[in-house]
Amino acid sequence: MSGWPRLAAGAALLAFSGYALAMGWLYLRQEQLLFQPDVLPADHRFALGDDVHELSLDVPGARLSALHLKLPRPKGVVFFLHGNAGSLQNWFVNIDFYRRANYDLFMLDYRGYGKSTGRIDSEAQLRADVRMAWEQVAPQYTGLPRVIYGRSLGTGLAAGLAAEVGPELTVLVSPYSSMQALMREHFPLVPSALLRYPLDTGLAAAQIGRPLLLVHGTQDPLIAPAHSVALRAQAPAARLVYIEGAAHNDVHQFDSYLRLFSETLAAL
Repeated sequence: MSGWPRLAAGAALLAFSGYALAMGWLYLRQEQLLFQPDVLPADHRFALGDDVHELSLDVPGARLSALHLKLPRPKGVVFFLHGNAGSLQNWFVNIDFYRRANYDLFMLDYRGYGKSTGRIDSEAQLRADVRMAWEQVAPQYTGLPRVIYGRSLGTGLAAGLAAEVGPELTVLVSPYSSMQALMREHFPLVPSALLRYPLDTGLAAAQIGRPLLLVHGTQDPLIAPAHSVALRAQAPAARLVYIEGAAHNDVHQFDSYLRLFSETLAAL
């Protein structure tokens, strides 16, 4: 082999080697793409009012940071699983909304987020952490409405937890049908077999036997509304509501969303 054929073969081998190396890195280090935490110093203090309590939850190999809005006589609780970026510092918002609705709010930071220690190593570990947190919080509200709420990344975790524990209501805001489906849209050249976090929201949603509310912004560029359509196809009893004009990160700022969520909580 000589000349152009040899050069072409060398270029093809180089390209394949580069692709293989990139895929290997993605398989081993995909946590760096999926999880984008803001880390807070251990002495960070949240200034959110006397009715918001900071606590720590011990899980195998780590300690999770959490915030808990506790009202004098709450109607129920919203167990909130947040998205893939940031920390409690920017996720524990709209507190006055929950005060007006008379619902307690519980939210945790995943491993490596905020003041939480440890690091996320697997989907099974992440789900186990969420389940342990639920088991510590839920008994405090026996006999009251318990709402599992997931936002973006947290929707897959919320749906899985809801399928296991059967809360009075599950709310998925800006959900994906599965991480695999989302990956095919954003990284079509990546083989799905490399994904170690399938987070199949649709499979779990189909097993939720109690009320399920899907909420999606019509202008979401990251997770298209088609994902909520796919979820409703898998869970036909679910209610799907679009927030007109909302994108991915601002759904909670729209009056139509706040009105919808307030009315939904009041009806429980």
